[in-house]
Amino acid sequence: MSTPRVILLLSGSLRSGSSNETVLRTARAVTPTGVRAVLHEGPAALPHFNPDDDVEPLPEPVARLRAAIDAADALLICTPEYAGTLPGAFKNLLDWTVGGSEICDKPVAWVSAAAPGRGLGAEATLRTVLGYTGAVVVEDACVRVPVDRQAVGPDGIITEAGARERLAKVLAVLAESASDADADTGTGTK
Repeated sequence: MSTPRVILLLSGSLRSGSSNETVLRTARAVTPTGVRAVLHEGPAALPHFNPDDDVEPLPEPVARLRAAIDAADALLICTPEYAGTLPGAFKNLLDWTVGGSEICDKPVAWVSAAAPGRGLGAEATLRTVLGYTGAVVVEDACVRVPVDRQAVGPDGIITEAGARERLAKVLAVLAESASDADADTGTGTK
């Protein structure tokens, strides 16, 4: 029995019940066989990024974040756009990853829950910041899944079959990219 690929789900929203959280909860619910999706809890607990504090021992919430990223085979991000860019709290999360090497060479993708024509500033900023971390953006896994609140069940999971299928495919593509990366480097699963 092989070890499942672990995909860490990172929400860019701190708001409980946000569209971004809905997308990630749905992704976790439709995870394909051989993949385990883990929703990272705790971005609100991260201290404001300060390079002076980016030393051992790291603040506990930062150490937990970096350990979760390190343990994952790939990352899936879903973030809103505020004022034309990433929300400050999510940019703070990403700032804490720049000083570490946990994201370097790791497959990363994002799902936009924004309506068509919206969210492009957040995507552009995300692409730029991920470039600084050394992440490998998996273009085929970067998709748009707008959330229709009428298609969200009482459990906070999207019920619309097409959206669920797209999210399951994103996870499968990320898992495959992680396998390909391991094959290229000669490493095994975590």
